[in-house]
Amino acid sequence: MQPARLNLRINQGATLRKPLLMMQPVYEYKPITAIQATAPLLLTVTDHDLIGDWPIWIEGVTGWGELSRDKTRQPFHLAKVINTNTLELNAFNGTGRTASGGTLVYQPPVDLAGCTARMYIRDASGELLLELTTDNGRLVIAAPGRLIITLTATETAAIAWTKGSYDLELSMSNGDVTRWAEGEVVVSREVTHD
Repeated sequence: MQPARLNLRINQGATLRKPLLMMQPVYEYKPITAIQATAPLLLTVTDHDLIGDWPIWIEGVTGWGELSRDKTRQPFHLAKVINTNTLELNAFNGTGRTASGGTLVYQPPVDLAGCTARMYIRDASGELLLELTTDNGRLVIAAPGRLIITLTATETAAIAWTKGSYDLELSMSNGDVTRWAEGEVVVSREVTHD
């Protein structure tokens, strides 16, 4: 698997809580049984299987073309789970609209149960600048497919460097180790400190 290329920005002196969503490489398809004329827009998708806010695409809606997105070329919608059969799309106002049909498409979250993660940030010479792991609490597995990078305001204020690069490795419960992401890290200097 090719690691995702994600650059990271750290604002010095500010709390960092950056969620990373980890999706399986396959797509799930669920029929949309109702598009409710509400604000925000509500979709009825029986047993959609999503457990939290998650990226989705919609294909084949009749009567409201802007809802449909090509999963291979267009950005996703962020759906909020209301219950096991209802999703909310806060960016859309369905009042007065009539639309029907279509398919909900998403990539299921990666099962992170029993997983550990580590992220090392290094400078150009390879010197370790910052270590983030599930063991030291700087990487938190919050839910299936959801890893949160966490640094306190005190920790970011103490950063003395401005550039680095990282890789993020996951050790799965079966023993497999995967490099999930890599990229550049830029620290934005704090100018409003005492």
